[in-house]
Amino acid sequence: MFGSLNHISRTGAGSNNSVTGEPQRSVVRTYAGSMDTEAVRSFVRAAELGQLQHTADELGVTQQAVSKRIATLERVLDVRLFTRTARGVELTLDGQAFLPHARSIVTGVDRAITAIRPGSRALRIDVLGLRSAQAVVLHDYWRSHPETDLDVVTLRVNDPRVAVAAVQAGDIDASFRTVTDPAALPRDVQMIHAFDSPLELLAGPRHPLASARTLTPPQLRQHRIWVPGIAPRSEWAQFYDQLATDFDLRIDAAGPNFGNEVLLDTLADSVDVATLVGARDRYIWPTNYDLRRIPIVNPTLAYPLSLIFPRTNPHPGLRAVINHFGSLTPLPERAWLPSWATAKDRAR
Repeated sequence: MFGSLNHISRTGAGSNNSVTGEPQRSVVRTYAGSMDTEAVRSFVRAAELGQLQHTADELGVTQQAVSKRIATLERVLDVRLFTRTARGVELTLDGQAFLPHARSIVTGVDRAITAIRPGSRALRIDVLGLRSAQAVVLHDYWRSHPETDLDVVTLRVNDPRVAVAAVQAGDIDASFRTVTDPAALPRDVQMIHAFDSPLELLAGPRHPLASARTLTPPQLRQHRIWVPGIAPRSEWAQFYDQLATDFDLRIDAAGPNFGNEVLLDTLADSVDVATLVGARDRYIWPTNYDLRRIPIVNPTLAYPLSLIFPRTNPHPGLRAVINHFGSLTPLPERAWLPSWATAKDRAR
């Protein structure tokens, strides 16, 4: 077993008092009542960090305390969870099998505490970017409800399945992501329509469309719309593919994404490059860039935003945020959305 068992008491509910020679049907059943959730938490963090000292520092205890907790847990389960290496600790096969269930235990305990003490932990929501429409909407909500303990984070992942896994693990309470095939969504999470983000054309002052007050999708044809760094398997890759197909648009994803500053610099100097941005997205550029944000109408092109969160025991603060989405200005009657933004997905 991991650590020394010499310091572990063999009396009380955790002891094995079976008669020698009698078959034991389940050691786990014998000890399950004495499983310490803080020991499980220590195991999870040690598995994630790979260092007992780092785990101890994060949990605010000594390394010896972490070692004893894990040793006790190993005795309860009657398996070895870790092996020591020169770099720290590594999971055994039993440890790997136990880890996802241990995470669920820790998450369940945290959510149970939150359910009776709603202010005990911040509501943590993942957004695509801190200047994105999702972040702007959350900021507006917080300004109206400053008592809300809100933690806005960016996972910086492109595959929505990674965000779903983070929700399942309890690392975040919700994520503004879309799994475009609802059948692929795990049963323990749900996805609802949050709101729609109308698109605008962002172009420099010398662009041929810069003087327009509004634009229709046919007017965008033949113009280069640069959206660098569209990641494969991302929801926005599917969005732009369908948008380009439906309206015969020239969406150019060439080159890496060097960030908003480089993109805005390029637009300011270009006579033929524009991009698409959400109407609620927040961008800041020098005054002399004179960039133009031009709404697209007839139909309005819109990016649908979904929210993914646990099906059971969601954070108690999440409902008020979801209700806030209902106060946002709806799309005009004539609007385009991708085919995967179905009525079912948009029901609350």
